[in-house]
Parts: sequence; C-alpha cells; structure tokens
Amino acid sequence: MVLKLKTSPTIEPLTLSEVKLHLRLDSGLLADNLATIQSIPPGAHAIAAAYSLVGTGVDVLGYRALVNFNSGTNGDGGMVNVKIQESDDNSSYADWTGGGFTQVTTANDNAVQEKEYTGTKQYIRVVATVAGNTCNFSVDVLREQPYSAEDSLLTNLISAAREYCEAFQNRAYIEQVWYLWLDSWPDGDSIRIPLPPLLATPVPIITYYDEADAVYTFAATNYFVDSISEPGRIVLNYDASWPSETLRPMNSVCVEFACGYGAVSSAVPAKIKQAMLLLIAHWYENREAASDRPSRSIDLAVRSLLWLDRVVPL
Repeated sequence: MVLKLKTSPTIEPLTLSEVKLHLRLDSGLLADNLATIQSIPPGAHAIAAAYSLVGTGVDVLGYRALVNFNSGTNGDGGMVNVKIQESDDNSSYADWTGGGFTQVTTANDNAVQEKEYTGTKQYIRVVATVAGNTCNFSVDVLREQPYSAEDSLLTNLISAAREYCEAFQNRAYIEQVWYLWLDSWPDGDSIRIPLPPLLATPVPIITYYDEADAVYTFAATNYFVDSISEPGRIVLNYDASWPSETLRPMNSVCVEFACGYGAVSSAVPAKIKQAMLLLIAHWYENREAASDRPSRSIDLAVRSLLWLDRVVPL
C-alpha cells in the first residue's frame, strides 16, 4: 500500500491571527494592525430590490471585525436598508442576528453607523436595499490584523503542527485528495481507505492497470462508499466483483479519494485546534534543534488531546 498526496488543503485549521492571539503577538502599529476591505464600494447606488445589492464577502475568522455603513446624500425620497450576513464557505449566506443597521433616509443621511461582528462564521458580507431614489453610500469592513516580523515563521509552524497532528492521529483535517495505490485487488469485498474522515463526495475513483500497462476505470456503480466507518471503506455492491484482468506486478490498483472534516476550518474539532496551538507555542519558544529544557510535558499535553480520536493505522 502506498499513499500519495494529490491536492493539499487550501486552508489551515488555524489562521495566522488565531495563533497570534494565542501567543499575544502584536506589532503595536495601528497601520499594521488594521486592514480595510470594501464590501460595497462608495458611489451613487441606484434603486435595488429588497437586499439585491450584494457586497463582497470578507474573511474574518480569527479577526475582530467592525462594519462601517457610511451614508452620503440620499436623493429626494431615497431610503437605504443594510444588514450583515454570515457564512462558513463564502457561498451560502444567512442573516446575522442583530446585524441590521438603522434605515437611512434624507432625515439622517450623511452619517456613519458602526457594528462589530461578534459571530462565529468565517465570512461576512453586507446586503442592501435602495428604494425611492438613488443614494450615495458605502460599506467597509475594518479587520484587526496584528502584524509581526515573524509571520512567515508562524505560517510555517501552523502547517507543520497540522501535519504532525494529522500524522499522529492518522487523520486528515481540512479537505484534501489522495491516491491509494495497491498491488492487487483485495481478497474480500472491500477496500479500507486510510486518513479518515472519508468524504462520500466527490465519489472515490478506482482505476487499474493490466499486464500491458493499459489503464481502466472501475465503474462507480459497482461499489458503495462507506463514509460513516473509520477508516472508511469502498464495498462491492450486490452481484458486483473485482475485475478479472491480469494486473501488472505492482501498484496496479489506484483509488483516488477525498478526505477531511470539511473545506472550512470550523469543521475541525476544537481539541485538535487546541493541540495545534500548544505545539505551535512550544516550537515558537524553543527554536533550537536541541535543548536542555525537557519537552515531555508538552508532548503529554498535545497527545492527550489527540489520543482519543487516534486511528489505528492500516
């Protein structure tokens, strides 16, 4: 059995800001700590049906975020309604409770309204309704982003901690795609898939190579994907069997599969993130290849958080 990574995770379970908050790192410079992102850019916005003017989504996971609704002059009879929405994936949004701003009319235009986002989702955006007449306004998201000269080091430590914890647990955290190579078809009716949780979507793809090195695809209608068990399994359906062609002598069967808790960091269990934070803090404070200081206590703390969900390797 050989495992080869095809597609790495696109994000990490922890953001740089979350790690900095844990380490209490801050540059102390306001310009470095704050970033302003336009959700709805400034301009004269024409009449738009109920919340059909949609702002750009902003990643706020691990940040403190302040939403500024900056209203200019409304046209005669013009009205603007703005509210904040939240999302895990920057695709499916829902209204954030308490995220509605006071309606702006000609009686209270040319003013700024502020709301701090205190929710738990990774992304926020604003949506607006313009009625009666064209109205001038914009909506910005101010994101607190502490900066330090060691951002590159911390970013590398996040990836290293995730890889360490995944290897110890024999799991995958953020969605990733792997190849599982086998020398032959299994003796039974199932193939055990390492690195749980196994994702049922996209459906695993099975290819195989005959003795002439020609490649074939085993139809997905022949098997069932068990993404509930850990490790997951690919199980033959009733009346199906593994192909009978003579296979090449090694690495003759390939299973391409996706695994992980999901595509967003909020899907990763809290104890895994806490273990990563402990490990990152330890590595940050102890940068030498060797040290006189014992590390047994940090090893015990990290592994105690990871042990209960550790998977016995195949």
